[in-house]
Amino acid sequence: MIRRRHDRRRVPFLNTTATGDISFMLLVFFLVMTSMDTDKGLLRKLPPHNDEKEEVITDMDKRNVLQLTLTASGEILADGKPVDGGSLRKEIMTFVDRKTERRKHIISISVDKNADYDSYFNMQNEIVAAYNTLRNTYSLRTFGHPYNRCTPSEKEQATAEYPQRIAENYPESTAVNSHEEQKGGAE
Repeated sequence: MIRRRHDRRRVPFLNTTATGDISFMLLVFFLVMTSMDTDKGLLRKLPPHNDEKEEVITDMDKRNVLQLTLTASGEILADGKPVDGGSLRKEIMTFVDRKTERRKHIISISVDKNADYDSYFNMQNEIVAAYNTLRNTYSLRTFGHPYNRCTPSEKEQATAEYPQRIAENYPESTAVNSHEEQKGGAE
């Protein structure tokens, strides 16, 4: 039997129809199974941008101000007295709740520039948790259900009863050091 040249050169081929399906399934598998890191941050409403720098000085009664200080070593001071992280929430709740005019209180925060971010973040979390606990207690007492189940108008009322009033101050040591550096550079 005589074979033609054409018949001898035939190469068997691989069936690759399922390759696209397998690739797609692997892609979906890795997308689903991969965990994404979430960023930590603080939820704050910033004031609107104002080109005109206007400083308003108001007189505050010292009894309406709770001074929180975070030192470089990570220690938290409330009105100059050391407070551990667990009792900070209770300290804030006691301070805010004892005020007859809750809308006039201020929590003033001063953070040393050498303090680590985790200590600052934990302090901020305790402050937010204190306000959430106060609002939750108010909601239970007033509306009969927890704060997270309140309607938007009920949440607004609880927030108005316990407004979150926080002022962050720049430490004086930073301002003095930068002033001294400018002074030293001018001489």
